[in-house]
Amino acid sequence: MRTRASSAPAPRQAGDRPLAAHRGLRSLVAVSCAVVLVTGCAGVSPAAQGPRASAPPVSSPGGTSSTSSASGTARSIRPTPSPLTKPLAQLPLGGRSIFPKFRVVAYYGSTGGSALGVLGKGTPEQAAAAITRAAAPYAAYGRPVQPAMELIATVAQGHPGVDGSYSYRLPDATIDSYLAAARRHKMLLLLDVQPGRADFLTQVRGLERYLTQPDVGVALDPEWKLTAGQRPLGQIGSSDAAPINAVSAYVAGLVQRYRLPEKLFVLHQFQIRMLPDRKAIVTRPGLAMADHVDGQGPVSDKLKTYAALSGSGQFHMGFKLFYAKDPVLMTPKQAMALVPRPELITYQ
Repeated sequence: MRTRASSAPAPRQAGDRPLAAHRGLRSLVAVSCAVVLVTGCAGVSPAAQGPRASAPPVSSPGGTSSTSSASGTARSIRPTPSPLTKPLAQLPLGGRSIFPKFRVVAYYGSTGGSALGVLGKGTPEQAAAAITRAAAPYAAYGRPVQPAMELIATVAQGHPGVDGSYSYRLPDATIDSYLAAARRHKMLLLLDVQPGRADFLTQVRGLERYLTQPDVGVALDPEWKLTAGQRPLGQIGSSDAAPINAVSAYVAGLVQRYRLPEKLFVLHQFQIRMLPDRKAIVTRPGLAMADHVDGQGPVSDKLKTYAALSGSGQFHMGFKLFYAKDPVLMTPKQAMALVPRPELITYQ
């Protein structure tokens, strides 16, 4: 940083005292000579002054630099400001952790009507309004409620399709419409995967453009995981731990790479044999991993299934309620009486 030379004094007016003027002139000369040592006389080109050596900047503990002048006086130099750090992404209702801060209440389904679940009944905007109404009673049970949409993004189907997988992926435009509605209402979007004969990881990788978003999670549905020769609805599918661990490692890697908030990672299950080596499933940092008990039927059967699957404490627990297929729809009060209390409630 260079020191600016003093400007010339104002012209003397008539009546000024000569002695004062002489003193001012002597002071100006003295200041100008001192300035010359630092910056050179005003009006003299650097070439005329000759070469000057400058001391290298020295870092100071405060992050500034200091440079020594020819008179030996150190002059502080302000550091160049660094670019502002980009704020970390937040969940729709704020914060970066899902559990135990929130209880998630979701609608499940896909586009084209309610055959696959209540989420597909009406437009995404109408579904969002219905979710808001369904979620409201759960606010009385100790946590803020984070509403969510669980959209079946890859749907098991009765014909093999072009790739022979018996699984159909929704177009991006359809997923985009649900994501937009979810964001307008500060909801999470959970993308459900029914792979058919494909593998979980391949289908989840195909959804990466959504999973790099802070408000989009993933659900794996082993019921619809088929082996060669099997078709949807011919049997109840299953999955070993290894494919699930591959997906969770991939998704956790996205969370770390993109500095995302905790991401909801759901495993659907209503029979023990659907996840035969469940204890080998790895829980990972950055993922709110939930075992979602999907059983439909009488309340007594649903409670037995929940008790059988929730005893290990391995995962956060979820519970599904069926508007049409449960003979009696459990109330929020009944659902919240389960032990442990579910952290994820889904309506289908």
